[in-house]
Amino acid sequence: MREILSDEGGRCRWVSLGEISPHVIRAVIAAEDKRFPFHGGLDPYALARAVVQLFGRGRVVSGASTITQQLVRNLYRFPRTVPSKIAEAWLAVRLEHTLSKEEILIQYLNRIAYGRQAYGIEAAARFYFDKPATDLSLAEASYLTSLPRAPGRVRLTREEPIRSDGRKSVLRRMARLGMISSETMERALLEPLQPAAASRNFRAPHFVEFALAGLSDEDRTGAAEIRTTLDFPLQSKAEALFAVHLRTLEKKGLTNGAAVVLENDSGAVRVMVGSRDYDDEVHDGQVNGALALRQPGSTLKPLTYALALENGLTAATLIDDAPTEFASLTGTFAPDNYDRRFHGPIRLRSALASSYNVPAVTVLDLLGPERLYRRLKDMGFRSLQKEAEYYGIGLTLGNGEVTLLELARAYAALARGGIYLEERAIESVLGKNGRLQTRAPAPSPIRIFSPAASFIITDILADRDARIPTFGYRGPLYLPFPAAVKTGTSKDFRDNWTVGYTPRYTVAVWVGNFDGAPMHNVSGVTGAGPLFRDLMLLLEAPNPEASFPEPPGIVRMKVCPLSGERPSSACPSAITEIFEAGTEPQGVCSLPHRPAPERSAIRVAGRPRASIEVEFPRDGDVFKIDSILRSEFQSLTLRANIETLPVPGTVEWIVNGVRVAEVGPPFRWTWNLRPGSYTIKVRIVLAGKPVESRPVTVKVLS
Repeated sequence: MREILSDEGGRCRWVSLGEISPHVIRAVIAAEDKRFPFHGGLDPYALARAVVQLFGRGRVVSGASTITQQLVRNLYRFPRTVPSKIAEAWLAVRLEHTLSKEEILIQYLNRIAYGRQAYGIEAAARFYFDKPATDLSLAEASYLTSLPRAPGRVRLTREEPIRSDGRKSVLRRMARLGMISSETMERALLEPLQPAAASRNFRAPHFVEFALAGLSDEDRTGAAEIRTTLDFPLQSKAEALFAVHLRTLEKKGLTNGAAVVLENDSGAVRVMVGSRDYDDEVHDGQVNGALALRQPGSTLKPLTYALALENGLTAATLIDDAPTEFASLTGTFAPDNYDRRFHGPIRLRSALASSYNVPAVTVLDLLGPERLYRRLKDMGFRSLQKEAEYYGIGLTLGNGEVTLLELARAYAALARGGIYLEERAIESVLGKNGRLQTRAPAPSPIRIFSPAASFIITDILADRDARIPTFGYRGPLYLPFPAAVKTGTSKDFRDNWTVGYTPRYTVAVWVGNFDGAPMHNVSGVTGAGPLFRDLMLLLEAPNPEASFPEPPGIVRMKVCPLSGERPSSACPSAITEIFEAGTEPQGVCSLPHRPAPERSAIRVAGRPRASIEVEFPRDGDVFKIDSILRSEFQSLTLRANIETLPVPGTVEWIVNGVRVAEVGPPFRWTWNLRPGSYTIKVRIVLAGKPVESRPVTVKVLS
């Protein structure tokens, strides 16, 4: 993904002679030292020629240094003096007696400078042509061989082919020495040499910086290759999705975003998008949004409720969603809900799924903010630098600044059944000899939440029906496989988030502006939600049937949806709730329920009694249009209860006296909401006669 300069200040990859193209070896011998295979470190013929030319012309016309001498000069950096030349010659002779010709050539080809801080033929091949040295063509080999004579003069333009007189000179010498034919030389001269765009690799820049920051000085010393956990094809797709989605939201004042994808089992970072465009200086593109401190909105609520489940509450516990004032360091605090309404006593499941603020603050007030603060610290929320009393009960609503990566870690812990793992960005580090230098150790697991509490929170966050009052049935949070998901929006629409997980992956998305400017009514659903959904579809497309593993000790029982207690004979309906064994409700519902609506019925000759009813919505229900959510996402699924013999093939839905749909089993129909009052009925035809249910009347508020 990127080449970084070594501690010595340059690019270098050590390779063996067998990993270098034969074209390179022949070109180097032809250009630098044609008698290299035969001399003992000094070339007397070249030396004599150089002396004659020096005295005859009064200047140096040709060099006399052998490859061995050049290697010595590269190792010792002698000054250009006569004593140094004598020492250089002496050391070259000694080196020839110490190393074989092959070993000298390996040392030379791995140490010589090729310009642009590329040392050695492998680094040069990868920098200039984005290929290993073993794959260099004759034209490429001859070009690179010409560079060490004047490495500082290299000029590259990606838009133009390389122009090189040096290549021509090397190829002609090879032809004169019989190493190549004249026809081969002409073909090599005609081959265009295009500098590789990949030689300026700068892929996944925020992730690379994050990974490097996590390496110790010891790991970096001597490192030649760092292998990371990034899934680069997935990273590329995520970056493309960001560019397209953020472009559609520019008119709403949104300029940036970030995303993190963690693999739950290993904690490996598979995707890290830090900003829309790293090179965008106007919008601070070099800031890594995955590590930036922002207010998380409602995304801490699941952690609050998980703590509550461990301290006596259940998913069926009733919490009063009513106007309430709480004490704070600055006076009193009166939270409001996102929809500007209060919903009375509601079950914990509904409170979390619909992200109501008052119940969350009520629960944290009961537990005490210190408990949540300590648990967050245990989960790696290092960004919370103040003491617990500084944040108070507003901590559950996101009044403390955290990072997207910290949220991803926390949600991944829920996905693992309450096990916290530090994320991993590095797989291994290879040394200059190509051998393994360091392998990243597996992170140590830490139990943060109980398996039961984690599973129940997961079940609530994955409950599509429970979130309908706030988010609608189908929308950006709807996925064709089990997924737990939570959104968050900070005050004044400055940040919005969507964080969630499947059994395999955790995805965290933030959108906003690095300068803190507010967006124009962009919520976690409309801003981060679509990006979250697209990333999840990329990740889980091959495995749509995965489900969350259920831990031991989970029990299911029917409860009254209004009281959370065991249903009585007066309860018009009952729902199934999950509990940790031993926490199931013991009492029986004592609420004075209104009588259930009668079902329209007829008697069919020779058949038992037949009945139909509108099961959902209920008579008197009131729904509210979300001013932010797109209209196509604001709908209800109408449900009918049909008990007839024979079973009808289709039923008709009637809204305000107009037949709007005819559907087959299971007799459901999706109705897009519009403001107004509506009378809804369901109709079937039995024995040639129409039978209608009793009407239900609902209101839809704007």
